[in-house]
Amino acid sequence: MKTTALTNIHTSLGAKMAEFAGYNMPISYAGIKEEHHAVRNGVGMFDVSHMGEFIISGPKAFDLVQFVTSNNVSKLKIGDAQYSCFPNKEGGIVDDLIVYKLEDEKYLLVVNASNIEKDWNWIEENNKDIGADMKNISDDIALLAVQGPKADETLQKLTEVNLSEVGFYTFKIGDFAGERDVIISATGYTGSGGFELYIPKDSAETIWNQVMKAGEEYGIQPCGLGARDTLRLEMGYCLYGNDINDTTSPIEAGLGWITKVKKGDFNSQAIFQAQKTDGVTKKLVGFTMDGKRVPRHGYQIEDMEGNVIGEVTSGTMSPSLGYPIGMGYVAKGYSSADTDVNIVMRNKKFPAKVVKLPFLKIEK
Repeated sequence: MKTTALTNIHTSLGAKMAEFAGYNMPISYAGIKEEHHAVRNGVGMFDVSHMGEFIISGPKAFDLVQFVTSNNVSKLKIGDAQYSCFPNKEGGIVDDLIVYKLEDEKYLLVVNASNIEKDWNWIEENNKDIGADMKNISDDIALLAVQGPKADETLQKLTEVNLSEVGFYTFKIGDFAGERDVIISATGYTGSGGFELYIPKDSAETIWNQVMKAGEEYGIQPCGLGARDTLRLEMGYCLYGNDINDTTSPIEAGLGWITKVKKGDFNSQAIFQAQKTDGVTKKLVGFTMDGKRVPRHGYQIEDMEGNVIGEVTSGTMSPSLGYPIGMGYVAKGYSSADTDVNIVMRNKKFPAKVVKLPFLKIEK
């Protein structure tokens, strides 16, 4: 298994470690619930250094990024970030990602850890006739996600960059905790606000310790991938490999808003245009349940007459809400809010109700 620059810190803190995307990663420290609530109510910090980072640069950088991603890169100004996906040629999703516009001819693409090699090969294949410069910097970068309503106050102690001026899905590059040229990005995977910090790998331990000290008065908690999953699921955020994959369309997944079919030519454009015009046969929905039985990936979803209408893609016991929540694909006719369905668990049927996402409404 690969390790991150912070693995020694995680083990010294007694983290429960496990393999994820080929990396030895912390799943939890004090416990998933405690870490979850720390992010929702205060501040928590995640090591997400397993994520991949690619630099696309040169005169053809825009052409390549615009062609391989579904969103409209022409809308980006320097200092903007954009959620997007890599469509394949069959209407599926190679991966989802964030695009950062660093300069007029320089972009940072941040991809999922499990897909680094796959994504690199996909971009490289699409670049054959375009000719942009590509560089994989994944092994040089550490990434910290400092999330929660007290993230701003915590991080402001360590930088002169005015964090109140860094709007959602924008970023600044500046000095942070003694390190120069840190990307301070108002992004995250929790729905509770905060920042992601792109730092040199060699500085990771020093900066981790400084952030932990700065957040002491707010009860900062180190957080693992377990809480990251419960936090993202409460917001209805897709997880690649569960809720989206090579066979799911972004239109089916409710990601039509990042699929700009009028921007010009890109992979699967015609397929997505037809889906937006004609509709799709299945949709990704959220659902809630009573009791304590948690829906899991792969469980069947049935209508009230016992017909199979879909499959669960993600599920958890929501720490914020206190009841089970899940997402899954269902036939289009069952995708409206308040539709009653059954989740089949070990040959038993448990009632569920389709709800509008996100599950948790957070006041900004």
